[in-house]
Amino acid sequence: MTPAPEATVFIVDDDAAVRDSLQMLLRLRGQRTAGFESGEAFLSAYQPTWPGCLLLDLRMPGLSGLQVQEALIQRDYALPIIIMTAHGDITSARSALKAGAFDFLEKPLDDEVLVDVIEQALRVDGEQRSSAAHKLASRSRMHRLTMRERQVMRLLADGLHNRDIGTALGISPRTVEIYKARMMEKLQA
Repeated sequence: MTPAPEATVFIVDDDAAVRDSLQMLLRLRGQRTAGFESGEAFLSAYQPTWPGCLLLDLRMPGLSGLQVQEALIQRDYALPIIIMTAHGDITSARSALKAGAFDFLEKPLDDEVLVDVIEQALRVDGEQRSSAAHKLASRSRMHRLTMRERQVMRLLADGLHNRDIGTALGISPRTVEIYKARMMEKLQA
């Protein structure tokens, strides 16, 4: 099994000086970063399996931050997005947050606030990815069950005892116990 990629702060800002200074600040704080000069460059490079968060400038030539956010939503990518701007207004902030942005920060950015928000976003991304992996593993284990084992499991979930399950399925209580043991093994319970 290959190790999971390291969480990365993806920085999208058309101003190279801003992008470079943010990368330097975050690297000094122990964060892994990747910079992009445009929303298009980020969207063409990003893979949904890459963990992290997105620090996204609101106003850029080409795709705006809100358009990049919309493109990620359309692709069903759940990356936490922190919008940053020097030209913030309530309408833009409301639009970004309503579309699911993790936070909305105004430039010049306060280093401590920025680092705190990024750490929170990375924590949320990690928790969401862990939860998704757990659900996927559970579904995978459920697919291992035979049709009869699923029938037994549904009746168990309804609160029936072995004797009642056997009667409902036309099998002996001992056979129900065998199915239960197989289910427990397959579900790793």
